[in-house]
Amino acid sequence: MAKVLVLYHSFYGHIEAMANAVAEGARQVEGTTVQVKRVPETMPQDVFRKAGGKENQAAAVAQPAELADYDAIVFGTPTRFGNMTAQMRNFLDQTGGLWASGALVGKVGSVFTASGTQHGGQESTLLTFHPTLLHHGMIVVGLPYSETRQTGLDEIKGGSPYGASTITGAQGERMPSEQELGMAQFQGRHVATIASKLAS
Repeated sequence: MAKVLVLYHSFYGHIEAMANAVAEGARQVEGTTVQVKRVPETMPQDVFRKAGGKENQAAAVAQPAELADYDAIVFGTPTRFGNMTAQMRNFLDQTGGLWASGALVGKVGSVFTASGTQHGGQESTLLTFHPTLLHHGMIVVGLPYSETRQTGLDEIKGGSPYGASTITGAQGERMPSEQELGMAQFQGRHVATIASKLAS
């Protein structure tokens, strides 16, 4: 049995939708327990609201110390200038105690993302997230090419071997497609399968 945490930051709700798809995929692995949580929003509430941020997200807010309670953590963050959001970075910067104690060593880590445009920095966000996981001693897992939807040319979509992703549109008007949600489910199932093997 493996315990999986899907931990995300979402502004307009795209990453929230992807996080739920990742969790759905992870739950398909027998014996896996899954929690979906989010990092605290650091933007002032009035600014967040005026910018169109999605309020009342269902997931509970996580605390950095609880990351040690899971066998695998799948992180979701929008892209900001080719990197993770400040909210996710702020949360991870509070995990120094976990690093010092080696609490995350040997656990599975994986990442998914979103950007406004097709070439808006999805891969650089995923790749620049990985060093934090490696510093914690985590086993980094991506989205293998056995998930063939990422190679199709039938529609414009996210997805790469580094992790699932979605394209939101410049104004956040596009929610994840069925194929992008399918890739997120695959990633969740893939991570949970590996975590279960390691846990046993």
